[in-house]
Amino acid sequence: MSAELAEAGFEAIEVADADQLESLLEHRPDVGLAILDGESDFDSTIEMYSMLHDGERNVACLMVVSSTALDRLSLAGRARVNGEFVTRPYSAASLRWRVEAMLIRAETMLIRAEALDDDARGAILDGEVTAASSATTRRGQIVVVFNPKGGVGKTTIAINTSAMLQLRKNQRVMLIDCDTVTGHVVASLGMTEIPTVVDVWTADLGTNETHSLSEIASAHTSGVAVLTMSRSPLHTEVLEPKRVAQAISAARDHYDWVVVDMHPDYGPLNQGIFALADHILVPVTPEVPTIRAAVQFREVAVELQIRDRLALVVNRSNSGISAGDVEKVVGFGAIAKIRSAGMLFVHAANGGHSAVEEYPKARVVGDIEALADRLIATRDNPGREESPFGGFMRHGRDLLGRLTSQSIGRGQTARIR
Repeated sequence: MSAELAEAGFEAIEVADADQLESLLEHRPDVGLAILDGESDFDSTIEMYSMLHDGERNVACLMVVSSTALDRLSLAGRARVNGEFVTRPYSAASLRWRVEAMLIRAETMLIRAEALDDDARGAILDGEVTAASSATTRRGQIVVVFNPKGGVGKTTIAINTSAMLQLRKNQRVMLIDCDTVTGHVVASLGMTEIPTVVDVWTADLGTNETHSLSEIASAHTSGVAVLTMSRSPLHTEVLEPKRVAQAISAARDHYDWVVVDMHPDYGPLNQGIFALADHILVPVTPEVPTIRAAVQFREVAVELQIRDRLALVVNRSNSGISAGDVEKVVGFGAIAKIRSAGMLFVHAANGGHSAVEEYPKARVVGDIEALADRLIATRDNPGREESPFGGFMRHGRDLLGRLTSQSIGRGQTARIR
């Protein structure tokens, strides 16, 4: 854990017992957060937890405990900050994300570098302050995953791209399920009883509090910060489109990537998010109905002036109509081609994980990695990616007509070679 925190730019100070902690707090009043190991000596952990909140102290705590010890945490109510608890299984990477998220909430990461002198550096040193400063100069990228037709793999692509960016590319990622009707990001990741935006924003009504999306999000075992708008399509009045769009935009200050899985509609909420997006991934399976839906979206995108942000993701690319013909019909190029993976994604979701976690050596995970690499390359080298619009439009309409007639004639999806 110390090595993971050091890699992230934190100063991790190891303390063995309550006496050492008391001595540390007397000399280091700038400690931002404490991780308490409640699995080795629970009673000592409780003593240290109390010490961190004695008098004027109010140090945020992340406590690692066994599941059987949770009922002994009666002291938790004494904290004046959002103390958090972790039980097995967990990883050092996931704890690191929790640390970052808690410090963001405490606004510790927004401390200006020049306000810290050489003798007063606490739990966050130059590396972390620099990371916070860089977020203001290069805000995170918003990646929307959308197709006006369902059943094309939007959620699967959103989940696995997020996990790939977080786990293998060392990026900080927030994954948002903006589908209040049929969204199932949380269920696919095996997360239960997590707060929704509707829950928190409704509770905020009548108070002076306004919780940001980074404060509401919950950490998945992959380290991805996961957020869902609502548990139900009813009573979502608090999700005013302009406010949601502004909140998503603000989340870019805390994450390298904000991946948004969207409901297949063109309503005010989606239009507001489209306007913010740096990239709009359009998953398409190689069959006529989904291709027609993508063509429709291309035309809508022109009217919304977001056409240049669209990129295809050809899902199940090794079956049905060839990927090259899909590109020509739709009128813009593919940023990635994801091969069929049988039940692999299903098995991963049943276990509450991404395929990136469960099947890291699978060839389809390599396809997901290629997609993540293209996104990073486009961000780091803006303008160097060639526009795929080019010659595709010249032949797209005729080819779509040919595919449709062949599909009708055969009674099945056409295969063009």
